Amino acid sequence: MNPLMHRWLCLLSLSLLALFWFGHVIRRDHPAPSPAAPPAGIRGYTRVRPGEMDQLLALRCGRCALISSSGQMIGAGAGEEIDRAGCVIRMNNAPTRGYERDVGSRTTVRVASHTSVPLLVKNERYYFQQSANTTYVFWGPERNMRQDGKGRVFNTLLKVAKKYPDVQIYAVTGDKVQDCDNVFQNETGKNRLKTGAYLSTGFFTMILAIDMCDSIQVYGMIDNNHCTQANNSAVPYHYYEKSRLDECKMYRFHENTSRGGHRFITEKAIYAKWAKLHKIEFKHPSWNP
Repeated sequence: MNPLMHRWLCLLSLSLLALFWFGHVIRRDHPAPSPAAPPAGIRGYTRVRPGEMDQLLALRCGRCALISSSGQMIGAGAGEEIDRAGCVIRMNNAPTRGYERDVGSRTTVRVASHTSVPLLVKNERYYFQQSANTTYVFWGPERNMRQDGKGRVFNTLLKVAKKYPDVQIYAVTGDKVQDCDNVFQNETGKNRLKTGAYLSTGFFTMILAIDMCDSIQVYGMIDNNHCTQANNSAVPYHYYEKSRLDECKMYRFHENTSRGGHRFITEKAIYAKWAKLHKIEFKHPSWNP
């Protein structure tokens, strides 16, 4: 090999070594970006707050107490037991003040329908200021919960979120509402819309509890056969509305109405099926699926 060719090969080798070393330093100091991680939290529940609409509900509990609003809770004396749960889940505007002995005083999550928003806003200082450590989850039809400025209920929640920035307010997404409709149809073989039914807040609450809890103790919820038993006790539909229609009369009316009713009795039968798949226990009254 002539001297000129030898020098050229040496320079080429040195250049390649330099490039290899430089590339190693670049990779060490500036590693390639990792694939974007999916957002943490439970899908189907998004934050109601400007700039944080893509934030998912990040809440996980071991043992949950899910408190029915039923008059079955009157005289239950379960307050201390309920408050010992990792998370306490309540519905709509069901109060604790004055009922602590029976229903407890803590509220970790409150699931509420679009129709309950005015009731909560009417007493907003209690729900969103004094109870600022409660997470609120609201569900409703697309026409009320749409986020394009035309969703009347969503707009109200947005105003509340701006006024009380420390409060955790979430909305059930349209996709999740559709998923719940699909669950109802899969369990019953009936299309909810075609049968003129509306899912209850209890249905959305039970699904959220299954999403976020390792085990669930349900308080004050009767089974689907309770109202047909001769010895069933007449209690108010809500424990905090003693003068209103009793629970079984309300359930039978909704179950049999052709339009706009909740299928409370059918839903209870569904919960009994779920209890065989998940760790769900029913108390006050106690019953086995």
